[in-house]
Amino acid sequence: MSDYLKVLILSVLVPFACSFYRPLRFYENLKALLVSVGLVVLIFGAWDILATARGHWHFNPQGVGSLKIINLPLEEVLFFIVIPFCCIFTWEAINYIKNKIQ
Repeated sequence: MSDYLKVLILSVLVPFACSFYRPLRFYENLKALLVSVGLVVLIFGAWDILATARGHWHFNPQGVGSLKIINLPLEEVLFFIVIPFCCIFTWEAINYIKNKIQ
């Protein structure tokens, strides 16, 4: 398992587990979550594919696995799913806590 994948797993572990906390109702608006994450994947994924193809940046083969999707390491594609999920979860959790203390 690559270091990049380990970091992604550690990043999503707590938000994913806490997202099932019923009072938070995180999954009530699943469609909005999927649209939000999908837009990030499309926009920044396309940008990443283009930048990698043009040689603006590259991925250290020692830090990523061998599986690639459209010339991007699997970990990079997962980054565009995991990090937006974590950000949206954090936003919803802060709003939940803010509403609870008011």
